[in-house]
Amino acid sequence: MGGGHWEHFAHEADIGVRGFGPTREAAFEQGALALMHAIGEADRVEPREVVEIDCEAPDDALLFVDWLNALIFEVATRGMLFARFELRIDGRRLAGRAWGESIDPARHEVAVEVKGATYTALRVAPRAGGGWLAQCVVDV
Repeated sequence: MGGGHWEHFAHEADIGVRGFGPTREAAFEQGALALMHAIGEADRVEPREVVEIDCEAPDDALLFVDWLNALIFEVATRGMLFARFELRIDGRRLAGRAWGESIDPARHEVAVEVKGATYTALRVAPRAGGGWLAQCVVDV
């Protein structure tokens, strides 16, 4: 995971997450980091445990939403936050890994509960200057 970055963008009561990277995979990884930073203090998360995540969708945009929703599911069911991501996209299949740790209230301040990734402002595309963009709005 290198050469990319993430950011949030404003959207009424919800939060936009956006990932940039030299590859589509890197943009998805950065989008996942933006999601984790929307939830809480992702910089304080240690990559102690790995969770495998597999998704499949008919196009890149829907695959990005599925990827984020799979992460949201893992946060909700495992009580974990994630700090590092690695994934491979082969056709319409995504095989990913997320490293993180259980939420520790003494170390991790959880700011919001994300209910799900939406199709609002959904876009996955190559950028004019090179690299990729992956973005959508998450419902909080």
